[in-house]
Amino acid sequence: MKKTSISLIALGISLTATQTIAFEKGDFIIRAGLATVSPDESSSNIIVGSDLGVNLRVDDNTQLGLNFAYFLSDNLNVEVLAATPFKHDVNFGVNDPLGTGDQLGEVTHLPPTITVNYYFKDASSKFQPYVGAGLNYTIFFDEEFTNANDQAGLKDLSLDNSFGLAAQFGLDYMINENWFANGSVRWIDIDTEASFNLNGTPGRVDSIEIDPWVYTVSIGYRF
Repeated sequence: MKKTSISLIALGISLTATQTIAFEKGDFIIRAGLATVSPDESSSNIIVGSDLGVNLRVDDNTQLGLNFAYFLSDNLNVEVLAATPFKHDVNFGVNDPLGTGDQLGEVTHLPPTITVNYYFKDASSKFQPYVGAGLNYTIFFDEEFTNANDQAGLKDLSLDNSFGLAAQFGLDYMINENWFANGSVRWIDIDTEASFNLNGTPGRVDSIEIDPWVYTVSIGYRF
């Protein structure tokens, strides 16, 4: 009888410990790691008076990724994605119409994103998967042409800010009650337009659909 009681107590303690390792209502978490923005871009052609028959490509970039989340319930949280500014090379799509090299210029942006995430709860597992959807507002700044293109007469590059939808899938792995590892994949709807001048003649790209996949690996802490 005594052994049975001790065994039941031990089992109860074990189950309690397992249950409390999962996230709960009121938890605040922070994650930090590497985030790679990989554009799945398409664009209309560059127009300077007439259609030059050349579109644009945008390269990948990796930066420090940060996100913060607050649990509204055991299964639901609100998350804010932040990062150090992403800087992307912008290249001519197929050929270089100006003879200045494949790279046209570079742009810097910040993509703050808010998502609501649903956790598929399993208190007995250290793996905590979730899906989410939300909104993104991308701010472009420090747009500039390469020196060669600047000397060729390209000036005043500007990209419009973007507002769009976002979706993600992620997985937290609970190392202990406070520390956990995270991996996530996001898709963000980023559409913009570009304007510039070529030797005083206005130019533009009417549609640049960047629509990146964002891959993040990070370490998190629960407060």
